[in-house]
Amino acid sequence: MSEPYRFSFGPWNIHGGADPFGPATRNEIAFAVKLQIYRELGFEGVQLHDDDAVPNLDSKSAIEISTEARQLKNLLADSGLVPEFVAPRLWEDPRGIDGGYTANDPECRKWALDRSKQAIDIANELGVNLLVLWGAREGTYIREAKCARTAYSRLLEAVNTLLEYESNLRIAIEPKPNEPVDQAYLPTIGHALALAGQASDPTRVGGLIETAHAQLTGLDPSDEMAFALQMDKLWSVHLNDQNGLKFDQDKTFGSVNLRAAFNQVRVLEEAGYARTGRFVGLDVKAMRTQSQETSHLHLANSKQVFLKLVEKARSLPQNAVEECRKSHDYESLEMIVLNHLMSG
Repeated sequence: MSEPYRFSFGPWNIHGGADPFGPATRNEIAFAVKLQIYRELGFEGVQLHDDDAVPNLDSKSAIEISTEARQLKNLLADSGLVPEFVAPRLWEDPRGIDGGYTANDPECRKWALDRSKQAIDIANELGVNLLVLWGAREGTYIREAKCARTAYSRLLEAVNTLLEYESNLRIAIEPKPNEPVDQAYLPTIGHALALAGQASDPTRVGGLIETAHAQLTGLDPSDEMAFALQMDKLWSVHLNDQNGLKFDQDKTFGSVNLRAAFNQVRVLEEAGYARTGRFVGLDVKAMRTQSQETSHLHLANSKQVFLKLVEKARSLPQNAVEECRKSHDYESLEMIVLNHLMSG
């Protein structure tokens, strides 16, 4: 029996349905209730921003933050859950309007590092050593706004500063090409891992790949994952789906392009990802049209699709695949894959 996969998702994945074009369509669900839903759906890990773990950070002392983080650790344990990572949320604070680590204002850069160190402190209280860095506003709206070479050096300096702050820390960089800024400085996993290779301790810097983020660059997420897996640098994934090069849609995994979803699962399977104990994160959001009672189905559906595709990956007739590869008969290989996905 193959090693089972471990699944995680974040509290933002069950939400009220608000989007940039309209207000909420459902009531917000209490955090403790979301934890109950996690376990009922068979999830084990919880993805956390710093202010998911400790709300209203700016209004609390270091002692209060530490106390609340320990309380959350106990709450998660009582719910049969573990934290997967903590991520500093730098993009919603006014001081991060021009980016955090790459801001032109040195005071804003200092704030970003201070808040990131605070996120590490929270992670330590929770007993998790993985910090996810998503550079939401680490980019530009216009190219002339920043010196790109300086910005890259500041990103590297930030990573090194955080590694030095906590000797057990691991950092997973989550690349995205755009949104909310027009152009981000670390758009792909190649950029992220190139920066990781320059870090003061490259062994402690890896990546997190989100399906939609890779698709927004026009790249295949399974190839992006394979690139990181080859280096043992894929430390988490956020699976979802995307309808074209639009805004980040966070659709149910496999709902738009089932074959692309299959290939993501296939490369994870071939690399033995489940054996690492790392999580499969489902970063999906319910449609605004869903009722309060059905606002969790996108998570259940995404997990069901993933597990069905695991079965498909494990039962793919590999001998037939190898024969097609040897003879360069990729037309036949195409139909092997399509028939396999359509069968049963």
